[in-house]
Amino acid sequence: MLVAWRYRKRENSFIQSFDPRAWVIFFGCFLFSTLTFWDVRFLLFFFGIALFSLFTSGVKWHEVRFAFLFILGVVFFFAILTFLTGRGGSEVYKEEHLIREFRASFSILGWTPVLKVTVERAFYAVSQLVRVSSMAVMTILIPYSLNPALYGITFKGLGLPDKFAYAMDLTMRFVPTFGRDFQLTMDAQRARGYELEKISGGLVAQVRKLGPIVVPVTIHAIISSEDIIDAMDLRAFGVGPRTWLDVLTYQFRDRVLIAFGVFVLVVSITLGVLGYGKFWVPEALLNLY
Repeated sequence: MLVAWRYRKRENSFIQSFDPRAWVIFFGCFLFSTLTFWDVRFLLFFFGIALFSLFTSGVKWHEVRFAFLFILGVVFFFAILTFLTGRGGSEVYKEEHLIREFRASFSILGWTPVLKVTVERAFYAVSQLVRVSSMAVMTILIPYSLNPALYGITFKGLGLPDKFAYAMDLTMRFVPTFGRDFQLTMDAQRARGYELEKISGGLVAQVRKLGPIVVPVTIHAIISSEDIIDAMDLRAFGVGPRTWLDVLTYQFRDRVLIAFGVFVLVVSITLGVLGYGKFWVPEALLNLY
C-alpha cells in the first residue's frame, strides 16, 4: 500500500489557501529566480519569502524537525567546506583579500596545510547558505502542504501528459512508502533478535550484516512496483485520455500568485542579463585589507 507524507488540512495556512497548481508554478518561478543571483542583498529577498511561507504554512516544528535538521546540516557542511577550501568560489570571484592565514606546524609528504581566511570566502559561504536555505525551506513545505490526493491532477492541470502526471504522483509517494517499509522490516528483524546497534567490523562486513534489512526492503519495493504496473495494465491505463475524480479551478488569488511568481522570474532574469545580482562584497571590507 502506498503512503504519503504527513499531510493534514491546516486552518489559516497561507500555502493551502491556493490552488496546488498555482503554488507549484510559483515554486518553480521562485527556484529559478533564486538561482539567478549570488548577491546576498538580492538573496535576502527570497529568503524573506521562504520564511514568510514557513511561518504562515501552519506546519508544526515537530512535523518537519528531522527534515529540517538534515537539510540544514548538509547546507552548513558544504558552506563551511567551501569557506575552508575555497572550492566553488573561484568561479565566482577572481581576487581574494586575505584576513588571516593559519599555517600548520607539520608537513605531510612535504606539503604544509594552510588555511586562508579571506573576505571573499566568508561572503561566498554566507551567500551560499542563504541561497540554498531559501530553496530548501520552500521545497520541504511542498509535501507537507499539498494534498497527496491531488498530486496527479495537479501535474495534469499543469499541462503534463497522463503518464507523466501519474509517474510524478508515484514518485512523490515513493520516499515515505520506502521509509515505512524500512521501519517495518527493521522492527520485524529486531523482534527476531537482530541487533542493528551491535553491527561491527569493516565497511564490507557492515554492509553484509545489513542484508537482513536491505534485501527484504529491496525485494518488497520491486514486488510492489510490479503490482502497481499490473493494476494499471488491467485498468487499461495509457490507452486513452484519463479522467480525474477531482476538479481544480483557479481563483483570483491563484492568478495573483502566478502573476507575482512570473513577475519575479522576469525581473530576476532581466537583472541577471543586465549584470546585476553577481557576487558582492562590501567595499568597506575590501578597503580594510
